[in-house]
Amino acid sequence: QVHLVESGGGLVQPGGSLRLSCAVSGSDFSIYAMGWYRQAPGKQREFIAQIASTNTYYAESVKGRFTISRDNAKNSVYLQMTNLKPEDTGVYWCTQSSGRTIISPPMYWGQGIQVTVSS
Repeated sequence: QVHLVESGGGLVQPGGSLRLSCAVSGSDFSIYAMGWYRQAPGKQREFIAQIASTNTYYAESVKGRFTISRDNAKNSVYLQMTNLKPEDTGVYWCTQSSGRTIISPPMYWGQGIQVTVSS
């Protein structure tokens, strides 16, 4: 059974940085594309970023501020978030896709982690 566990969320001031981590177990991690999604209060869940091998893809709202990366040796994926804005506040989920390409849809989800950007 595939498990994804996010960590690294919390409260940060506007302009600050956070690094989310996601540890994955129960799958051949290196094969699959991995992604991050988020849901802001009162809004629908949205795609943030995806990584397949070394290829990455970002939502326009985070491009240039967020960086997705992975460490296949540690079965982990990361989301480095910089220049955070109050509108980045929300619950963030790590996902494992159903395939290995940059457009593969998510199949497994973590439990989610709260990120709050506020002064």
